[in-house]
Amino acid sequence: MDNFVHMKSPTDIKACIFDLDGVIVDTAHFHFLGWKRLADELNIPFTEEENEKLKGVPRMESLAHILGLGNIELPESEKRDLAIRKNEWYKEYIKGMDPDDILPGVTSFIDELHASNIQVAIASSSKNAGTVVDKINYRDKIQALVDGNMVKKGKPDPELFLLAASMLNVDPHFCVVFEDAYSGIEAALKAEMRNIGIGEPEYLNNADFVIPGFSKFSLTGLKQLYLLPV
Repeated sequence: MDNFVHMKSPTDIKACIFDLDGVIVDTAHFHFLGWKRLADELNIPFTEEENEKLKGVPRMESLAHILGLGNIELPESEKRDLAIRKNEWYKEYIKGMDPDDILPGVTSFIDELHASNIQVAIASSSKNAGTVVDKINYRDKIQALVDGNMVKKGKPDPELFLLAASMLNVDPHFCVVFEDAYSGIEAALKAEMRNIGIGEPEYLNNADFVIPGFSKFSLTGLKQLYLLPV
């Protein structure tokens, strides 16, 4: 979908904003393991297909979705306890992460952005984003990090991306968002930012463009998608 044609048409890209899970590293499986473990304890059927719907969704909203699958209603205090338990499992799963967990082509692409003076930010709904960034030694690769602790609303609200643009001091119209979740693309559209979906077009049919990953992607390729000078 060429959503960008309805926005302003800047002639360049000044910043790229990356989601973390499923874009820079593949932690989606760890989230699935945590939610699956919780769902099993509650006798709620939960599949990888259902997990796709939770990509980019804040923790409490994800829990509400799973409880809805089992038609279970719980007091807020019990829901908080369940969410904390799932998060503790997730933190255990990610303890062993290191730079080898970075998805193919990501670092080369980000290095290319730096060489062209394009700023880089990570904007993730996860409250554990900082831990993952440290595990993969990526602090020096980014100029800004926004996580779920810093905003009141998760995706599809644009707050995460708008805060990232503000921290970079870049107009949203000069930003490109890289996302693997439908809700994340929605957030980018609401922020009036260009956006590239990472994954399968069937799950990301709201994105400007969809690519399978960064192994064969370059800054030149990005600019060509938007008909910008290279």
